[in-house]
Amino acid sequence: MRTTWRSAFVPATVTLLVWAAPAAVSQPHRQEPKPPPKPPSQPRMYEADCRTVIEGSRATAYCHNPYPSTDRVRLHVECERWWDIDADSAPVEVGPADYAELTDRCWKEIRVVWVSHQPLRESAGT
Repeated sequence: MRTTWRSAFVPATVTLLVWAAPAAVSQPHRQEPKPPPKPPSQPRMYEADCRTVIEGSRATAYCHNPYPSTDRVRLHVECERWWDIDADSAPVEVGPADYAELTDRCWKEIRVVWVSHQPLRESAGT
């Protein structure tokens, strides 16, 4: 079989194009610098100080409000089991220098507990 000019030129062109093409996969990946970590969040000046305690399937939040404005707090309990209904307590208004205790429970284990805050600005200074 005789080699023609065209049959020799096509493989040479394909080889040249593949060799000369930039290979993005083979280039090292440049990582962007990570932003500096954020400082820990400071408590807002209206939020009551709350601590939570989990005992078995019962969760309790103890809240004290040292600020001159009223804070509305709610206890949220997320249960571990998929069939166990999560619980959210009714909102409780914690006035200045006041104390509140909120309790809720799951049927079985508790996954996570947190307290949400909502300021009531109209009561400031009363």
